Amino acid sequence: MAKIIISWFLNLQRPIKRLLLVLVDFVVIPFMLWLSFCIRLDVIYWPHLHQLWIFPATSLIAIPIFIRFGLYHAILRFIGFNAMWAVVKAVLLYGFIWSLLVFMTHVDDVPHSIYILNALLAVLSIGGCRLIGRWIFSGYLPVKPSIDSNIAKNVLIYGAGDAGRQLAQALVLSRELKPIAFIDDENALHGMNVHGLRVYPFSGLAQLIVSKQVSEVLLALPSVTRNRRNQIISLLEPFAVHVRSIPGVAHLAQGKINADDIQEIDIAGLLGRGLVEPNIELLNANIKQKTVLVTGAGGSIGSELCRQIVALEPCRLILFEWGEFQLYAIERELRKAGVDCDIHPILGSVVDKKRLVDVCQTFGVQTIYHAAAYKHVPLVESNPGEAVRNNIMGTLNAAMAAIDAKVETFVLISTDKAVRPTNTMGATKRFAELILQALNDDKISVNTRFTMVRFGNVLGSSGSVVPLFREQIAQGGPVTVTDKNIIRYFMTIPEAAELVIQAGAMGLGGDVFVLDMGDPVHIVDLAKKMIRLSGYRVKDEDSPGGDIEIVYTGLRPGEKLYEELLIGDNVQATAHDKIMRAQENVIAWRDLQQLIMQLETACDQGDFQLMRDVFVTAVSGYSPQCDVVDELTLVHAEKSKPLNVVNIV
Repeated sequence: MAKIIISWFLNLQRPIKRLLLVLVDFVVIPFMLWLSFCIRLDVIYWPHLHQLWIFPATSLIAIPIFIRFGLYHAILRFIGFNAMWAVVKAVLLYGFIWSLLVFMTHVDDVPHSIYILNALLAVLSIGGCRLIGRWIFSGYLPVKPSIDSNIAKNVLIYGAGDAGRQLAQALVLSRELKPIAFIDDENALHGMNVHGLRVYPFSGLAQLIVSKQVSEVLLALPSVTRNRRNQIISLLEPFAVHVRSIPGVAHLAQGKINADDIQEIDIAGLLGRGLVEPNIELLNANIKQKTVLVTGAGGSIGSELCRQIVALEPCRLILFEWGEFQLYAIERELRKAGVDCDIHPILGSVVDKKRLVDVCQTFGVQTIYHAAAYKHVPLVESNPGEAVRNNIMGTLNAAMAAIDAKVETFVLISTDKAVRPTNTMGATKRFAELILQALNDDKISVNTRFTMVRFGNVLGSSGSVVPLFREQIAQGGPVTVTDKNIIRYFMTIPEAAELVIQAGAMGLGGDVFVLDMGDPVHIVDLAKKMIRLSGYRVKDEDSPGGDIEIVYTGLRPGEKLYEELLIGDNVQATAHDKIMRAQENVIAWRDLQQLIMQLETACDQGDFQLMRDVFVTAVSGYSPQCDVVDELTLVHAEKSKPLNVVNIV
C-alpha cells in the first residue's frame, strides 16, 4: 500500500506536489505552536478564546516567507545542505515576525519561552518533514534501463577526498550506479566511514570486487599528478572491472554531476606523453590581431586549430570547408563559445583556385593553415585520382592563392606517412611538401613563408583506432587489429594543433618541422589495455574463457607496420623541446612543374599507372605495396564480365 501511495505521489505533476507540501506546512506550523504550549505548561492545552487568532496567524505569516525563500522549489529526493539552510533561515524569520506580532498586541497568557520553543519545534518539524521525504522518496526513484542489467551496478570510488564524497552523494541519488565503498591511499582514512561508506586500502580491492560483486571503479582523483594517475590505472588493469573517471573539481563544485557525466579513461594519459608548456610568443606570432584562414576547418585537426586560434585573439578567422555540415558545426561551436573575433564560414573546395584567391584577397588573409586533405589510407589507395586532385593540386592552388594575395605565412599540415611512403596518401602528402619547398627555394614566394609540419596519428581523429576500439568493445567484440606487430606514434589533437601553431611561427621558409611523437605504441597492447579497463578479459589461447577476442585482419592496402618522421638523419633541434627541423631533399620548381603537368594529365585520362610512375620519380623512398587500384575501374571490369546464367527448374 505504501509503495502505491509513494508511486502515486511521484507521478503527480510538480505544481500539485508543491501545493500538497504547502498544505502540509499550513497544518504543521500551527500544530507546532500548540505543541509548544503543551510542552511549556505540561498539560493538554486548550487555548482561550482571545488566543485563537494566533494559531492561524502562524501559517499566514510562514507560508509567504517559505515561498520567498524557495522552500517549494527544492525537489524532496534531491534536497541538500543549501536547501536545509534555507529552511532554517525561513523558519527563524517566521518565528521572529510571529513573536514580534504577539508581543506587540499584548496577547495574554503567552509565556516568553513559547517564542523560542515554537521556533525550535518549527525548524525541527519543517526540516524534518523534508528529510523524511527525501529518505522515503529516494528509495523509489525509477531506475533507467541498462544494456547489461536492470539494477544499479555496484561501484567502488577511488579517492575519499572532496571530489569522491561529492561523487558518492551524486551516485546515491542517481540510482544508476551504487557506491559501496571508498578506496584511498591515505592511511589515516582506512577503516573510517565517509557518507556511510567504509574506506579501504588498495590491498582490500580484490576481496571487495568478489564479495560485493563490483563491476566498476570510479577514479575521483582530480588533483593527483599524471604519473600517479597512470600508476593507479596500471594497478587496476589486471582486475575485471570497468575503470572510469569523474569530471574536474570545478564541475563537481557546481553540483552538476550525474551518472552520465562519468567519463571513460583518457587513453591519451596512458600513453605517457609529457606535456611541455607552450611558448606564448610563438603562439601569438602568426595569429594575434591577424586575419587567419584554415582550410579543412571542419576536420579533426582543422577544427581544433580553429578552437585554439580564436583563443589567441585574431582579428578575423576564415573557416574554409567543402563539407556543409562540418562547416556549420564548427561555426556554431565557435559562436556558442562567445569568441571576440569575426568569424566567416566559407563553403569551398581547395581544388577551386579562383575561390581561394578571391577569399584570400577579399579578407586580406595574413596566415593560412592548410589542413584540407584526404587522409584515410585504404580509401585514398582505391581513389588515387581524387587524392591527387585534393592533396596535391589543392595544396598547389592554396599556395598560389597565398602568393597572389601576399599572405605572410602558409603552414601545411603534413604526416609521417609522407616519409618513404608505401601508399598513395603518403606519396601525395610528400609531393605537396615538395611543391612548397620548390616555391620557396626558387624565390617564387617573395612575400610568403612556406612551412610544413609533419606528425603521426592523433587520438580521436577520423579513422583513429581508439574510437573504433571503444565501439567494438561496447558491442562485445571482437576487436580488430591489422597485425600483431604493428606500431604507431600517437598524440592528442589539442597537443598537435598547439605544436603546429608554434612550429609555423618558427619557419624561415621551406622548413619541414617534425613533432616529437614520444615512444611508439604497439596497437595490440593498446587494444588489450582498453579491453581490460572496460571491465572485460581478453580472450586468447592463454584465456579461452575471456570475454573479448582480438582478431588480426592483415595489413590494409598501402599500410605499413611502422611509420617514420624523417627521410634522412639530418635533423636539428629548435627552441621548442617537442619540435625538430628536418633537412630534406628538394626538387627544383622547373623540374617539379613537369611532374605536376604529368599528374594533371594522368588525372584527366584516368591513367593511374602514370600517377604511380610520377611518384616513384619524385618521392624519395616511395615503395607501393599493392597494384594500382581504382574503384571505378573495378566496377567497369566487373560489368564487362560475362554473366553466368543458371536455369532454375
